[in-house]
Order: sequence, then C-alpha cells, then structure tokens
Amino acid sequence: MSQYQVLARRYRPQTFKEVVGQEPIIRTLKNALKSGKTAHAYLFCGSRGTGKTTLARILAKALNCKNLSSDFEPCNNCQSCHEITVGSSLDVLEIDGASHRGIDDIKQISESVGYCPALGLWKVYLIDEVHMLTKEAFNALLKTLEEPPANVKFFFATTEANKIPATILSRCQRFNLQRIPLAAIMDKLKRIASDMQVEVDEAALHRVASFAEGGLRDAESLFDQIIAFSQGKVTDEVVHSVLGIMPREQFLLLDQAVATNDLKIAFQIAHELFLQGKEISHFLEDLNAHYKACLLTKLSCSDLLQDLDPAYLAAIKSTAEIYTQEQCVLILDYIQEAAHALKSAISPQMMLEGLLIKIVRCRLKVPIEAIARRLLAFEEKMQALKEQPPAEIPLPEAKPAPAPIVLPKAVSEAPPPPVADDIQKNARYDTLVQFAAVELEGTVQRKRRK
Repeated sequence: MSQYQVLARRYRPQTFKEVVGQEPIIRTLKNALKSGKTAHAYLFCGSRGTGKTTLARILAKALNCKNLSSDFEPCNNCQSCHEITVGSSLDVLEIDGASHRGIDDIKQISESVGYCPALGLWKVYLIDEVHMLTKEAFNALLKTLEEPPANVKFFFATTEANKIPATILSRCQRFNLQRIPLAAIMDKLKRIASDMQVEVDEAALHRVASFAEGGLRDAESLFDQIIAFSQGKVTDEVVHSVLGIMPREQFLLLDQAVATNDLKIAFQIAHELFLQGKEISHFLEDLNAHYKACLLTKLSCSDLLQDLDPAYLAAIKSTAEIYTQEQCVLILDYIQEAAHALKSAISPQMMLEGLLIKIVRCRLKVPIEAIARRLLAFEEKMQALKEQPPAEIPLPEAKPAPAPIVLPKAVSEAPPPPVADDIQKNARYDTLVQFAAVELEGTVQRKRRK
C-alpha cells in the first residue's frame, strides 16, 4: 500500500505557470532570468498559503536547471530539478527560521557560503519564517547578505515582514504576494476534483474557497478533509458539517423574523447553534458578511458582490428590501460589539441571544440620524413661520350704533371685550400651538386665560 500524500503537497506547483494568482511577480522573475539580472537576495512576503516558499523553490530550480524551456520554466526532469523537488539537493538548503534562529546557526551559514555548488550553477539558502531570527542572528547575517560570494543567493519567506530589521529589508528585493482570488481557488479545486474523480457541488466549492480567506493551501487542506468525510458526492451540507458553520438559510430565516418581529426565531437559531456545537466566532463572521452584503445591495455596489454564490446573491437582493441603510449599519454595529464582548462573556449563549433579539427588533428602533433630520426640518419650518408676517384677520362690516342703554353700575364696571389686535394675536398663537402639536406627534393643552 503506497503512502498517501495530502492534496496540498500532491498538487503543489512545480513550475511558474502552475502558480495561481501571482502573475506580476512571476513576470518579474522570468524577466530577471531572461536578462540574467537576478538579485542576490529575495524576500517573499504574504499571508499563509499564498505561494512564498513555492515560488522560492521554483526560482531555485530555474537558476540551476540546465534544460530551461523557452519560457524560462524548469524542466523538472534533470537531476538538479529532481533533487530540489524531493528536498535532497546539496545546492538548495532550506532552513526553518523558527527552529534555527540563533546566532550559531547563522554562523554556520556564513562559514559554508564559500564552498562551490555541488551540481548546479548557484548555491541557494532558503530561510523560511525568517522573521523568527533573533536580533543577534540578523546582525550576523548582514555582512554576508550585503556581499555574498558570486555563486550564492539568499531567498527569504515570511508572513510578518514588519518584524524584519530595516537593514535586512534594504538588502533584498521584496515581493508582496497577494491573497489568491476566490475564482482562482475554485478553479484549482475543480481541477483537483476532476483529477480525483470526485463529484462536488458548485455551492460547496464556493463555501470552501471563501472559508480559506485567500489561502490556497488552506483550501486544499479543507477540501482534503471534506473528501475524506463525504466518501461520495461533496454537497453544501457536508461542507457545513465539516467546517462547523451554519447554513446560510438560517440568515434568510432571521431576515423573515425581522420582517414579522418574531422573537421566537432568535432563540431557535441560538439554541440550534449551541446544540450542534458550532463555533460562535465563525457564526458572527458569516452574520457580518450577510448584513454587509445586504448593505452593499442597498448601496448598489454590485461589483463588490461578485464573489458571492449566485443563488445566495439572488436571495440577498430579495431579502435586502426588508431593511434600510441605517438599519443595516446599526446591525453591523451590533455584531461588532458582540464580537468584542465574546471573549469576556460569562455566557456566550446569553450574549448571542441578546444580539439576535436586537437584530429582530431593529426595525422598531428609530435611528438617531432620522431623529436629527426630523428636528432639523422642524427647526427650519419654525424659522420660516417666525419670519412670515402675521395674517390679517378681516373684521366684520361696521353697523350703525344702537341706541345707548343704561346699565346698572356692576355691569358698567365689567372689562371691555377684546379688540381686533387681541383677536389677531390669539389666532396666531393658536396656529403655532397646533403646528407644534402635529410636529411633535403629541397634544398641547392650552391654559385658559383668566
């Protein structure tokens, strides 16, 4: 029985054209090989699984290969290419910077750089995770790195370039590897599935590729695990079970709960999440991505939604009508607060239930921005009304004065009836009071004058 080789190693690129998502860097390296102007030190930076060590190995092959193609690809058939592929080459020495990080390890490199290559044209030192070297080790490497022998090259790979001293950075050509696009990861997984004769759904491939977050090695490792679990067709449900994430249908169900103000759904989702042992942090990430997609849909940013599964994107466009832009932003704030509170939460389930209740009730909460807009509009209306001249109230036509009537003394001392000016002031006062009552959505009781 032959020993099984994991997908990440079995399908590791062996030529430049097999590397995914790093076309600008590959073009630069090939042009350097074509012109014979390769640098003496290269630094490959980037997140995990983007091809840093792979590119360094392929470049080492191309430098020592005696049968380079017209496109400057290593042949992978000569003795030098074969030894570099299996890791037994005496000319390409790979060093783990995490376990060989001291000054004594660097001194051994400095003492051995003077020896000629055993088989190829160049002697290559490939230090992985170079940022793990100590300060003393970096200082011991400076002189050798600045003026290495004519047939020696240094390749460094790191995920944390900020930890490397500036004196080292200034002596290297630096390449920043980008995260692998989701479409490129899906294409690579499709080729692997076709080669292994594994039937897989498009939605399942999309979930695996998006879960890898731009790391091709992570995607291949996850796909390897999923194939071993499924023992047959790989479906979206299988991916959910292996990765420990909630199906996206739960988020669409939460949207319907928001539309109907159904708090029961919030408790059901939280109960199912904990009953199945799902990871809360992954749930919050997916929930944040869901409402981010809703907000981008409201903002008509379709170009930022191209990486979503087509079926899920169609559902998002339909369910986004439930929310306003302000409500989407408010929910994203809720999720961010919950993510920060998760580490110190006494009861994660209680915290999650509270978050889902807030989301369900978000339509009942008036945003502060809306209140501010209404207050500003009210202020403008009051200012316009204040500047408007008072309306003239027409007086009744004058009638001939009746004959004088002699009244008793008590009646003659009563106060005179209001004149036209008082009537006009009272009418304007009543108008302002009624207007304020309508704008404030309440009632204003007028105090009776004595």
